[in-house]
Amino acid sequence: MLSRKLTSEFLGTATLIATVVGSGAMATALSNDVGIQLLINTIATVFVLYILITLLGPISGAHFNPVVTGVDFFTKKIKGKEFSLYIIAQLAGAAVGAIVANLMFEYSAIYISEKERTGAHLLLGEVIATAGLILIIHLALKQKEDKKIARLVAAWIGAAYFFTSSTSFANPAAVFGRMFSDTFSGIAPKSAPLFVLAEIIGGLLGYLGFKALTSKARSGK
Repeated sequence: MLSRKLTSEFLGTATLIATVVGSGAMATALSNDVGIQLLINTIATVFVLYILITLLGPISGAHFNPVVTGVDFFTKKIKGKEFSLYIIAQLAGAAVGAIVANLMFEYSAIYISEKERTGAHLLLGEVIATAGLILIIHLALKQKEDKKIARLVAAWIGAAYFFTSSTSFANPAAVFGRMFSDTFSGIAPKSAPLFVLAEIIGGLLGYLGFKALTSKARSGK
């Protein structure tokens, strides 16, 4: 049922963003070392991604990410109505997740971030992080390794937290939700549009990379 899928996407995205924002707030409370803060944030995100994808994947596909949903729409795996409702559920879940995390750490429910994330180097990081995510998901599906997707995605995002300059948002819903919290993981609203654009470009490149790796070569004459 579509309602179950939408509930899964809402709850999954809310839990993911609550984890990202909450672990970021906890990290800054526990340490002044930025490296340790990032490590705490990363570990929490990796663990929750594995749990959410494993348990909610069979219900909705565990997208939690408009780029993932967008690629499915582009490849005609889902129709326009389902695509639109998935995006709404993901964005609503992201906002609720951030608000819940804010309240857990005694911030205002809506605590708009002032943390600017600008520069071509950060945008390149988002392109790479998102391209890798889409490439991994589709290669795993193509190779019938569906049961490994939770581990593969969690591992990629965990690695990308450390090797990309942007710390791997790789998700427009995450960008949207993280605007609502001026904490370690926040992003200022004015920085958000270019991050989302970079993620869309990354998603396209990731899918093109997948096609390049899996398309059968045409026989020449």
